[in-house]
Amino acid sequence: MSRIGKKPVAIPSGVKVEVGGGAVTVTGKKGTITRPIPGKVSVVVADGSATVSLDDEGARNLYGMYRTILSNMVRGVTEGFTKTLEIVGVGYKAEAKPGSLQLALGYSHPVVFPLPPGVTAEVESNTVVKVSGTDKELVGETAARIRMLRRPDVYKNKGIRYRGERLIKKVGKAAGK
Repeated sequence: MSRIGKKPVAIPSGVKVEVGGGAVTVTGKKGTITRPIPGKVSVVVADGSATVSLDDEGARNLYGMYRTILSNMVRGVTEGFTKTLEIVGVGYKAEAKPGSLQLALGYSHPVVFPLPPGVTAEVESNTVVKVSGTDKELVGETAARIRMLRRPDVYKNKGIRYRGERLIKKVGKAAGK
């Protein structure tokens, strides 16, 4: 049995957790997140905490995962999640537009990346983009899709990378021997 699944999720003041209709809804100061839960897993809210339990022993693989998802939902509506991307390259830059992000990535045209609802992008400097929102999965997916527009190149050290991501530069092909 999962040890993570047994731990109750503490619900801070100002956060409301509702279970019904096969879904969990968490409401807080940053917004509302709704996520469906399978019939084999149940969530019980009591005394300022939420506990995940199994209705079917065959669903052990879902136990710890749904407890972590519930914990991330509570943390998302109170604090939110942020991923920071760095753009490295001559002439590479980003510009925030309403509902989208415009990127110059060395292509012949600017790349316009539409942001999904619930996710915001803030450009700190021309080369640093902060993607933030309440849903951890959606923030991570959006940051990964932005990164895929110009993946980091290990030969030139150019591209979009996560802050703190370390690239080991490879040596190019030898000119001749």
